[in-house]
Amino acid sequence: MTADTTEPEEYASGPAERRREQRGWYFYDFACSVYSTSVLTVFLGPYLTSVARAAADPEGFVHPLGIPVRAGSLFAYAVSASLVVAVLAMPLAGAAADRTGRKKPLLAATAYLGATATAGMFFLDGDRYLLGAFLLIVANASLSVSMALYNAYLPQISEPDERDAVSSRGWAFGYTSGALVLVLNLVLYSGHDSFGLTEGEAVRICLASAGVWWGAFTLVPLRRLRDRRIPREGRRAGEGAVGGGWRQLRATLKDMRRHPLTLSFLLAYLVYNDGVQTVISQASLYGSEELGLDQTTLITAVLLVQVLAVAGALGMGRLARSYGAKRTILGSLAVWTLILGAAYALPADAPVFFYFLAAAIGLVLGGSQALSRSLFSHLVPRGKEAEYFSAYEMSDRGLSWLGPLVFGIAYQLTGSYRDAIISLLIFFIAGFVLLARVPVRRAVEAAGNPVPGRI
Repeated sequence: MTADTTEPEEYASGPAERRREQRGWYFYDFACSVYSTSVLTVFLGPYLTSVARAAADPEGFVHPLGIPVRAGSLFAYAVSASLVVAVLAMPLAGAAADRTGRKKPLLAATAYLGATATAGMFFLDGDRYLLGAFLLIVANASLSVSMALYNAYLPQISEPDERDAVSSRGWAFGYTSGALVLVLNLVLYSGHDSFGLTEGEAVRICLASAGVWWGAFTLVPLRRLRDRRIPREGRRAGEGAVGGGWRQLRATLKDMRRHPLTLSFLLAYLVYNDGVQTVISQASLYGSEELGLDQTTLITAVLLVQVLAVAGALGMGRLARSYGAKRTILGSLAVWTLILGAAYALPADAPVFFYFLAAAIGLVLGGSQALSRSLFSHLVPRGKEAEYFSAYEMSDRGLSWLGPLVFGIAYQLTGSYRDAIISLLIFFIAGFVLLARVPVRRAVEAAGNPVPGRI
């Protein structure tokens, strides 16, 4: 009976066991990152828009549920809807995982739901825009929920002093797979005639292959990761995990008020990460509309970001060992600020300069995300990992509409994408100030966790 309450049962014990779980954990990033790269960033937006336009009326509108929607806006609306679904589902999944101690079945369910929806995009042809929007909503929401569960393993499979390195390796694995699959997809897409395929068939195969990859490599973490038993007193008799999800969410929000320094970090992360996500999502639009770059240049630049993000994640992980995660993240935010200034001044029809900009983004992108995740893991009270990482994931995905809104308003008011891109400086400057004010050592102690030597 004593095994139910011992700390080693909640957290990985020996070094060999930790390394085994860590190696398995890396592979979920390896599995699902191809969705973010090939599907969401490169192929699905233009293809779903073309499908919607094929179904549009003479004025260019489609009518899902009788609501007139401009065909060119369908992809953005579907992404927004997926984030709403994710925001509703993440707290329930996190509460259920922490109440039962069984994250792995929930991770499996959300991962394979997302992978199946992505593979189903093979059938997205003709004028089936409603099918495409539905599959996008399911896949994107499933990814968000699964990432919250996946991230919650980090404090359980790594000691405090090794979390920066473990988190950085996970991001590196993800960017490696994203680059690899994107290269394969681009070979298929650019040479579709030689493979006897139409352009649309090549795109649908690229979309579906991301789902197959996601599902296949998810088997590795499901075999390596293990669930932890939770103390009997941590369970509420007679209350189902999902049935009590909303009650648990309210309790989590109340509990988070007891950790104001953790909330302060979440606020800083929400602000600067919104800027990061907006730069990534709008970079191709800026390159094509403001700089006059062709599609081949833009896709190659995305690939360059993926490749260099691997080196960036690992390199910033090493910097964190010497200078601490907080200082390293602050340094990356300063670099992001310089990147926006350079983007504003970038000349048109100059792909070489755009590649330099993509290289700089790649070098800070993976590291800033990986170290933010590992730093937050130190601020989470033990036994509440999934709940708190659901809040973290909600900060990451659930509120990522604010940056694009600022970008869109700036363009609407000025008619200039240069003014729109420079407007995003506010997110990096405000995020820098907010993060600099967080006393992370005190925050770790307040959460009841051991303080690593460098943080």
